[in-house]
Amino acid sequence: MRDHQAELRPLLDWYLANDSKEFYYEVRSTIPVGFVEKAARFLYLNAVSWNHLWRENSRTGAMNVPWGDRSFKGINDATMKSIGEVLTRADIVVADFREVLGTATRGDFVYLDPPYLPVFTRPDVEKEPTAKFNKYTAKTFEMVDLIELAKICADLSHRGVRWMMSNRDTESVRELFPNAEIIGFTTHRSLAAQSRREVEAHLSPEAIIIGRV
Repeated sequence: MRDHQAELRPLLDWYLANDSKEFYYEVRSTIPVGFVEKAARFLYLNAVSWNHLWRENSRTGAMNVPWGDRSFKGINDATMKSIGEVLTRADIVVADFREVLGTATRGDFVYLDPPYLPVFTRPDVEKEPTAKFNKYTAKTFEMVDLIELAKICADLSHRGVRWMMSNRDTESVRELFPNAEIIGFTTHRSLAAQSRREVEAHLSPEAIIIGRV
């Protein structure tokens, strides 16, 4: 989107021209080789998938979100230009959080949004946890990872790095961050959220965790 807009444009136009439910599943089942082609596929699938989600099979790593019953709107030239200009001021790195946070230095600010661990939103009626945000990729984020992240955050504060994290407000989360400021609140989470469909909303306990330097 930043460096290869000329190559990306005809691919997005092709997706727009061929968009349909059947086409979505065809695209989902194939993985292109080139990085520009992969980018175009990602933008298309993410735009028309159910709830705009990207979720992967735990065994194969294949994207497995069903069609979202919506049309691909494409991306116009003005939007592409604006996104490209913003990205000229950013570096995008795909790496484990342990590696990235190890590079933070005094004076930096870090925002963290780790996957939420599974919980029962309504334990009286649910047979399994409603929220499983840690299972959207083939490699899951588990309690052991959150424990390690908490230790790294404590080290960030010790090194003079300011940080803030969003997470679910649970007893275990509060125990892991005893020296941070924790602001609790509730937000609406919709179950089976989808356009053109009635949804059931729940108040979810959330927390903003702010490290003290």
